[in-house]
Amino acid sequence: MTAVSPSISQPLQSICILRLSAIGDVCHAVAAVQAIQRHYPLAQITWIVGKVEAMLLKDLPGVELVVFDKKLGFKAYADLKQKLQGRQFDVLLHMQVALRANLASLVINAKRKIGFDWSRAKELHALFMPERIAPQATPHVLDGFAGFARHLGVPFLLESTDKPQWQMPLSQSDVDFATAQLQPFRDQGTSRFLVICPAASKAERNWLPMRYAAIADYAANLGFVVLLCGGPTAMEYQLRDDILQQTQSNVVDLVGKTTLKQLLALLQQASVVIAPDTGPAHMAVTVGTPVIGLYAHSNPDRTGPYLYRQYVVEVYHDELLRQTGKTAAQQKFGKRVKGSHLMEQIKVEAVKTMLDTVITQEKL
Repeated sequence: MTAVSPSISQPLQSICILRLSAIGDVCHAVAAVQAIQRHYPLAQITWIVGKVEAMLLKDLPGVELVVFDKKLGFKAYADLKQKLQGRQFDVLLHMQVALRANLASLVINAKRKIGFDWSRAKELHALFMPERIAPQATPHVLDGFAGFARHLGVPFLLESTDKPQWQMPLSQSDVDFATAQLQPFRDQGTSRFLVICPAASKAERNWLPMRYAAIADYAANLGFVVLLCGGPTAMEYQLRDDILQQTQSNVVDLVGKTTLKQLLALLQQASVVIAPDTGPAHMAVTVGTPVIGLYAHSNPDRTGPYLYRQYVVEVYHDELLRQTGKTAAQQKFGKRVKGSHLMEQIKVEAVKTMLDTVITQEKL
């Protein structure tokens, strides 16, 4: 078992990626997968991915998607085994430590199986992986995935920008949908668009409706058209209703009205995005749209919008010190803090100030 990148005597011909979820993590993984593609352009890449996440990754250039539907329960493993029957990969890059993914790795036939290092190997992950990437001291989630690329001898960052790169496919119909939402305002001379994606997967990570409303009003007074986006869940509809009831502005309501691809196209055309720790924040990063992330429970150095962590408004570090008596540097990296009302500590004025900063820095 090794954490050191072995010499690669011949080019890889077939690579299997195992990362089932979630939306934000899949966005991070795309950067690593596409770096590998640039280095091994002839390699066939197969990605085992969740059903919802596959909707976002559809038409990813040069990548075969094999859907693992967790709703099938144990049948999902038999289904995956059948889909991969008779196939062997040169290498499996096992990018998820969850037990569900660990069990899925058992039905994937690969000459080499590479997983996370010991420090990140939760839920028996290390027992399933005979080869491991090198440990990292304080990695962002994306940097963890980059470790898999580097383990294969792949230069991860583009030399020209020293940043990761994404190529997220969008159909013309998705682009047309987004354009149709914004064009009436453009026709009136508006070029500033703020997309607020207010909901995270857990309600405790959501900011207060009245504060989202206050930011919407502030942005509108600065000449922004404000759009609310989100999925078709009861929690998101309720959060939307609460925001709309308290705003004084004409906010465009698109909650539950977009597919993932349409949302991605909309984020691409936005000027700036405001969101808590949620998938759309990371989707926006992949299309180069600045994000103001709102963080309380998790370390934004680990899970923040990768290219825009300088714009995060957070209370995580103060709350971590209050709860544990230690700074982030004095304990295990990525430790979460607990509490159902932590997001209340993020003040409207702090987000207004950050929006002003983004406007200046990004020349909006």
